Amino acid sequence: MTTRPSVPVERIRVRDAKSADGHPYHPARYEITDPAEVAEVLAVLPAERVPEPGSGGLAEADPEVDYFTCMCMEHEPDPFDATDDPAIRHVPSDRPGRLARLLDPGAPDGIPARHRARWVAAAPEVLRGYDGAMARGEDPPRPARIPLAAAFSWQGAVREDPTNAASLLAELAPPRLLVGASTEDLAWAVRETDRGGLDAAVRFFASEEFTTRHPKRRRVPDTARDLLLRHARSHRPRDLPVLERRLLRMPDDRVRRS
Repeated sequence: MTTRPSVPVERIRVRDAKSADGHPYHPARYEITDPAEVAEVLAVLPAERVPEPGSGGLAEADPEVDYFTCMCMEHEPDPFDATDDPAIRHVPSDRPGRLARLLDPGAPDGIPARHRARWVAAAPEVLRGYDGAMARGEDPPRPARIPLAAAFSWQGAVREDPTNAASLLAELAPPRLLVGASTEDLAWAVRETDRGGLDAAVRFFASEEFTTRHPKRRRVPDTARDLLLRHARSHRPRDLPVLERRLLRMPDDRVRRS
């Protein structure tokens, strides 16, 4: 027996197992919320199967099989897989050909590629060449000169759809630009970035990438240090203790190097 939801579907959830020939920056799970794309998927998505009336569930289906509920913490249900909201549809792992092509991470005209293209278009113009390479699945070298303030701003910007098929790229791309930068250059970027960039900067300076640097490379000029601590105190209090411990002081250099 099949049925279609009685309310309009607003969100489609997809799980994809990582494959050797898949896109290297494709997330294991993502959502489709664009109304046109939702309609496109629904047009080729098999109707959901529901239990026959009076079936009594799995136990009645085969009385010879004992069923039990595992209460282990490791097996708690994932909210992503919740099926009690009729406005959400889940894509089955067994997908007919048209649906498989539409959701193929490597297909240039598939929905994941569209999500990546929108992510690139939303990036700062000075970073689009780098971002475009990652969106194509490449591993581009870190550019010699990077506008770190723009990288912070880009990572901290509120994205229209943070759970789409470009979500993994959005998490990985900006930090890759920051990892090899000197603390001095990062500190100048903190002074030059916007409010969203400050949020991303707090995340970076509280991350293992920065906190495991040698103490000499954790000396941050007072102005940038105070900006980070002030923002963490008001917006990311969970990061404040690690910043207070790991950001070492150094006098300000108020002359910007050319």
